[in-house]
Amino acid sequence: LYPLIKGYSNNLTTADEELKWSEKQKIAYTTKTPPGTKKDTSLLFPSAYNPEYVESSWYQWWEKEGFFSPEQHRLPHIVDQTFSLCIPPPNVTGSLHLGHALTVAVEDALVRWRRMQGYRVLWVPGCDHAGIATQTVVERRLLREEGKRRQDFTRQEFLQEVWKWKNEKGEEIYHQLRRLGASLDWSRACFTMDPGFSRAVTEAFVRLCDCGLIYRSEGLVNWSCALESAISDIEVDSKQLSGQTMLSVPGYENKVEFGTMLTFAYPIEGQGESEVAVSTTRPETMLGDVAVAVHPDDPRYQAVHGKLCRHPFTDRLLPIITDSMVDMELGTGAVKVTPAHDHTDFLLSQRHSLPRLTVIGGDGTMRPPCGQWLEGVKRFDARQFVVDALFEKKLFRGKKSHAMTLPVCSRSGDIIEPLLKKQWYIHCDEMAKKAVEDGQLEIIPHFYTKTWKNWLSNISDWCISRQLWWGHQIPAYQVELPNSTDKQEEQWVWGRSKGEARQRAAIKYGLKPEDITLTQDPDVLDTWFSSGLFPFAMLGWPEQTTDLQRFYPNSILETGSDLIFFWVARMVMLGTELTGQLPFKKVLFHSLVRDKHGRKMSKSLGNVIDPLDVIHGVSLERLQEKVKEGNLDPREQLVAMEAQRKDFPKGIPQCGTDALRFALCSHKMQGEDISLSISQVLSCRKFCNKMWQTLRFTLGVLGNNTTPVGALEETTPLSSMDRWICSRLYSTVKQCEQAFEAFELHIVTSVLYSFWVHSLCDVYMVRKHSGRSRHMAGSVLYHCVSTSLALLSPFMPFITEELWQRLQPVRPGAAAQTSLCLQLYPCSSQLVGLQPSNLLTTTRVTFVKSKFLRCNFHYILTLSQTDAINHLLTHFSFMPG
Repeated sequence: LYPLIKGYSNNLTTADEELKWSEKQKIAYTTKTPPGTKKDTSLLFPSAYNPEYVESSWYQWWEKEGFFSPEQHRLPHIVDQTFSLCIPPPNVTGSLHLGHALTVAVEDALVRWRRMQGYRVLWVPGCDHAGIATQTVVERRLLREEGKRRQDFTRQEFLQEVWKWKNEKGEEIYHQLRRLGASLDWSRACFTMDPGFSRAVTEAFVRLCDCGLIYRSEGLVNWSCALESAISDIEVDSKQLSGQTMLSVPGYENKVEFGTMLTFAYPIEGQGESEVAVSTTRPETMLGDVAVAVHPDDPRYQAVHGKLCRHPFTDRLLPIITDSMVDMELGTGAVKVTPAHDHTDFLLSQRHSLPRLTVIGGDGTMRPPCGQWLEGVKRFDARQFVVDALFEKKLFRGKKSHAMTLPVCSRSGDIIEPLLKKQWYIHCDEMAKKAVEDGQLEIIPHFYTKTWKNWLSNISDWCISRQLWWGHQIPAYQVELPNSTDKQEEQWVWGRSKGEARQRAAIKYGLKPEDITLTQDPDVLDTWFSSGLFPFAMLGWPEQTTDLQRFYPNSILETGSDLIFFWVARMVMLGTELTGQLPFKKVLFHSLVRDKHGRKMSKSLGNVIDPLDVIHGVSLERLQEKVKEGNLDPREQLVAMEAQRKDFPKGIPQCGTDALRFALCSHKMQGEDISLSISQVLSCRKFCNKMWQTLRFTLGVLGNNTTPVGALEETTPLSSMDRWICSRLYSTVKQCEQAFEAFELHIVTSVLYSFWVHSLCDVYMVRKHSGRSRHMAGSVLYHCVSTSLALLSPFMPFITEELWQRLQPVRPGAAAQTSLCLQLYPCSSQLVGLQPSNLLTTTRVTFVKSKFLRCNFHYILTLSQTDAINHLLTHFSFMPG
């Protein structure tokens, strides 16, 4: 067995190594085991590790036994403390990717660690209804399969189609989470459209309206014509263009030109051939111009202040106004003012009492005020129509390349169109101020604290209206009073039900309830509004449930750093306002997962990987089939498939859940983005095999003796080698404790890998023992392996459970629990007898050092000078000489 144990590289594969692998013999667990029944580990020990064999049956048993539920948690080492958190609810629209897998690996490691420490642990699973994404997916499916658009259905008919799709696809994510080994309490799983959660959303809206934090107002919103809905500021990506650029836009067959500045002239009324030339990147909006603005100090335009221009297509007169907001160096120094389609122009209209004329509709086509020649034409097609018409009227003055920032919808890839809409908003400044001034929220890593405070200190009000059908319909009702003649001014009430809203309206307007007509707002709430309630709504809020009293505030929130504004800030603001407490005490951000080339995961690049494909393995052919089954443009499909052929010429090997989790947690989370390669995961699978062979060797040393070995505290190492490995074990446990408390999981995994490979396998297990020392060495070996399995359990739950169960016949004393996941996590206070000592003789120290250096020479060469010194100090600092 020694060649099997020592036959692998001493260090994990680096990201840039070529993926080389060959198909391994698959070993299946074929013993009939009804779901939820404990796996039989008394069977013959297979000669090699196989993840499919190891990972079968365990999860169903854990779940059925209720090991993940705080109510079923009856441990002899239980402590009077709770540990609670929610999983960032993934969108119900599809499957998890490696970014989700990192979240699961990190959170489950923390959850299993605390559970083994005796904490009463609650980790709640859930899914987000993902309003925009889900509605888009269902609309595409209906168009593809039935040739129907959403507008061909009534609202209720369409929602039935969405629920049907959700019920078919919704369990896929939960299946993936189980396959990843996530020890979630499934009895508390919640979906953001569940009746209980929906009641919490309604309650939150009503309370925030009652205290004046939600208001309705007309303003410019970020509008996606592809979605026909408003989106929030942080859902808008800024695309930097260096100049003239052709881009694909949803709904257009040909690419559209951006990054150019066009100049045209407005004739000045009553001034003969005098004109004022204006520059714009969006000539199609000139139909909505209501003024021309110049800087008051610009000498070129002193003579035209207060004059009027004649619009060449609508015949409207446009005043020439002066405002210091105008940039004299940009274009001609004179700008067209289109308040209904530009944020800066909207501010100018407020300062100068200008009208606001909307010329582009929600579907991205030109509206009737433009005239019949443009009505119904798509906005970017209208752009060329306008330019051609300006040429005909001899008003076109030129075009040049122009660097600009283009707002793009992160949801649809559409170019954002600012549109004037009446929407519901949340006042954020006071809530954000509370979040900043509270100061009790700990953000890890700490360098995000400055970003956090800066963003909250400059926050804008939040538009929460979305023009969708799928989602929480806004519980606000427009009031129609009897004999009312004022159709312009809107009158609104809100309530937990239509009946309550009617009673509120009756009181507000002094009428009988039956005399009032109510019409509910057809819009739905922004998905981030409901997900912002997750930490307390999942526990039964607004009811004062036992769960809410016991597990709120949550102990921690762990999530990707990209959600700091989308989700975290909103949870903090809403939680503090609605519950009077921060929703969690700490926020732990992990880095983003990128591919081995450092690129962001993107379906169009072909580098988005399903965790199950890494766990089970997948052929190149199947990977390419998945690309074809998606919604990518045919050109993007070709790019994605070529990238897959290059990166995975033979597909992806079967690596297993434990290897994937260990590889993900081996990266430093609190820093740069993670560039993950399949080679790294494959290397972790090899580590799993080394663990497997180590246990086979250990059982061989212990022989067929079913007499339990002595307890660890009763074990007195005889030889210097025994004392050395026990000291290394103590040091490893101590380092794991410290790193877990600091949430530095990469240090925990590194320490455990180093102990198992470099200390246990490369040094201790190759030393021969005889006589009495041989019996003691077997006991020491057992405790080193058993303790290491417990230390590794939070990261590698399947293989550690399998191997630990096979050690049970020689376990000292009666097993306190039936599963490793409920054993006490090793702590240094219980191993004080194994602390490093100076009992080693100089001769033995020399032997141990030389043996260690000989076995780890190549590994040490791969380290930097500092890391190499630290590595050696870790192993030798307690030795004399």
